Amino acid sequence: MKLLSFRAEGRALYGAVVGEGVVDLADRVGDRYPTLRTALAGGALAELDRIARGAPPDYALRDIAYDPVVPAPDKILCVGLNYRTHAAEMARELPANPSVFARLHNTLAAHGDTLPRPRVSTHFDFEGELAVIIGRGGRHIRAEDALKHVAGYTCFLDGSVRDFQKHSVTAGKNFPRTGPLGPWMATADEIPDPTTLTLVTRLNGTEVQRDTVDHLIYPIPTLIQYLSTITPLEPGDIIATGTPHGVGAGRTPPLWMKAGDVIEVDISNIGVLRNAVVDET
Repeated sequence: MKLLSFRAEGRALYGAVVGEGVVDLADRVGDRYPTLRTALAGGALAELDRIARGAPPDYALRDIAYDPVVPAPDKILCVGLNYRTHAAEMARELPANPSVFARLHNTLAAHGDTLPRPRVSTHFDFEGELAVIIGRGGRHIRAEDALKHVAGYTCFLDGSVRDFQKHSVTAGKNFPRTGPLGPWMATADEIPDPTTLTLVTRLNGTEVQRDTVDHLIYPIPTLIQYLSTITPLEPGDIIATGTPHGVGAGRTPPLWMKAGDVIEVDISNIGVLRNAVVDET
């Protein structure tokens, strides 16, 4: 099942993708689960699947406006330097532990949103990533149990303002609307082994990144174990697992995103996240 958050007829909703349409699940479950995040917290995925299988689409995909898959997660936890080839292109040593940083809620954007290149930056970079969405929370989760806590997977673009990342990772990763998430999440039952996924990033139709998730230095179960040791994980939390080689900063000459560009993150069995770059006004 593929689940998304969206807006239609002036309302914030969530639903399931069925062909080229969307089944509105928010109206069908009512006040029990008003948002996708509350549905995850309520352990309602099986119920949502039953409803979606028996209902006709309420909206065409072309007629909705997308929201980030989880519009207001409790936490957005990101992992840097988690592919060996990316660490090498950035001339960085391999991290002895997962290299973790956090993003603020207002850095998220949706599929189809414009991606503002900050007015203070000329070094706006792309990082295509697989993001994990937590379904069942917990603390001190064992690696062997970690995938049981995953609700699903989605595409993430970790838009990076390299001029400010020189100051600190937090500074370079927290400009507004630089982190598109979507277009939807594929539930974990559709992806029993995320290491088989292939991630491709395209800039203006040209492939700039390609790798498979089995090349992560710290695989998803290890990340969940590590992060849940630091902080309790909650339903709807986002874990961005890191980007492979091919980023703009690692090229000669560097390749930066600019107004008019279209950036895509394409992950097998999930979908394509697409955003157009504009100059910040």
